Amino acid sequence: MVFLAVALSIDALAVALAVSAAGHTRARRAIFRISFHFGLFQFLMPVLGWAAGTTIEPLIAPIDHWVAFVLLVAVGMRMLLAKPQAASSRLDDPTRGVMLVTLSTATSIDALAVGLSLAMLGVPIWLPSITIGLVTGILSLLAILTGARVGPRLGRRAEMVGGVLLMLIAVRIVASEIVF
Repeated sequence: MVFLAVALSIDALAVALAVSAAGHTRARRAIFRISFHFGLFQFLMPVLGWAAGTTIEPLIAPIDHWVAFVLLVAVGMRMLLAKPQAASSRLDDPTRGVMLVTLSTATSIDALAVGLSLAMLGVPIWLPSITIGLVTGILSLLAILTGARVGPRLGRRAEMVGGVLLMLIAVRIVASEIVF
């Protein structure tokens, strides 16, 4: 179960690292918001997927990867195209508001599919969901702390690398759906 949690948290870990390296997590509250929300969404999505069970799975399965793709590409493009002075704008701050919810959702859509799968297998959801949420929150926190050390040396390039990284994650999500 821990291996599943680590696998599901990789996208959130990569995004947390990129956001931190871009300098958006200087305040403790921002660090808390990112790691808490990533963990919370990773906890909630399997529960939602499990609750949905097999009733809406056929409707969601064909598009879930495209939803994640669009969200991640949009945020990645925004990071790439952001002007240096706009990086500190509250609207562009990935640790707040719509941007935080968008990133949290995009990095946890695969957990929704896991919840659907667990429902089909008849597996109780609470222990896996709690484990997934805690592991994601902890790994996101570690990624933020690592990014905070690397980011100042990279400057604006860190935000650009973060944007490219988000788009690569989006491509990986779609590619894995097409291949399998």
